[in-house]
Amino acid sequence: MKAFVMKRIGEVGLIDKPKPEAGPNDAILRPTKGLICTSDVHTVGGAIGEREDLTLGHEVVGVVDSVGSEVEIFRPGDRVVVGAITPDWGSDAAQRGYPSQSHGALGGWMFANVKDGTFADFVHVNDADANLARIPEGVKDEEAVYVTDMLSTGFAGAENAEIPLGGTVAIFAQGPVGLMATAGAALKGAGRIYAVETDSRRAELAKQYGADEVIDFAETDPVERILELTDGKGVDSSIEALGSSRTFEDCVKVTRPGGTISNIGYHGEGEFVRIPREGWGVGMSDQTINTALCPGGRVRLERLLRILNTGKVDPNPMTTHKFDFSEIEKAFNLMKTKEDGVIKPLVEF
Repeated sequence: MKAFVMKRIGEVGLIDKPKPEAGPNDAILRPTKGLICTSDVHTVGGAIGEREDLTLGHEVVGVVDSVGSEVEIFRPGDRVVVGAITPDWGSDAAQRGYPSQSHGALGGWMFANVKDGTFADFVHVNDADANLARIPEGVKDEEAVYVTDMLSTGFAGAENAEIPLGGTVAIFAQGPVGLMATAGAALKGAGRIYAVETDSRRAELAKQYGADEVIDFAETDPVERILELTDGKGVDSSIEALGSSRTFEDCVKVTRPGGTISNIGYHGEGEFVRIPREGWGVGMSDQTINTALCPGGRVRLERLLRILNTGKVDPNPMTTHKFDFSEIEKAFNLMKTKEDGVIKPLVEF
């Protein structure tokens, strides 16, 4: 089969690989649609260390090709989605309620980390009954693929922000994850949503997804503006959706005492993330900092697919470019450069 791989740090390409085989509890998926993620770019840049011919990708939907002897729920021909995070549901971490952290920090992140990812003609899925979900008839593949990561991660940001009904929230960065955090905050009943973004196209989408005001950080200091808009009190909740120490610091600065900072950004650079001393109340502000890795699992995926099926959120506007699988390197490079107004490039197999 063909697979799009990280040959080594800084180098990608299509190569031939053997078709994977399913173990007793596994499934083999034949992809139909996939999405390039900035995390793929981080990986190739060396964020998780050296890898050799590692198949990239973790956002994909498709059709079940084969299943192992112990798989009970799924059969060949089923149209399914697989989460970007595919935990070992029998692990100690899963049994403690943190499946995404199975076998150590971030251990539920297997695709394009500790095993081959999803940009291939066939994809191996561990623990298939727990990590796959059927796609409803009313949801198209190009929509369903967003629940694998963008909706799950973005909504987790809103869920972990503990936004009071009618409360205020500031969301730093309106990339795909930040946009879905904005949509999630609106679904959670936020009274005022302040989105921080300079790109005009993303700013417009932020408004579509529920932002009441978009603050252009290139024109004004977002901390000063948010404090002005809240009469100096700060927001009840803030969400860091970029993975930058600067935006994390700003989250702390704009969150009122007793509020919650929710981090879903991938901090792929630097040794430390700083916490501003005064904004943190010199360590005694009763602020809560919550973090999350994209939640996975069949039940989570089914709930997100239900939101799409009922029309409560439409992810289609985030798809700005489409590529055939044979052109995937172009899609990857576009996500790397962020040129041509790209938000998400869709790969069609």
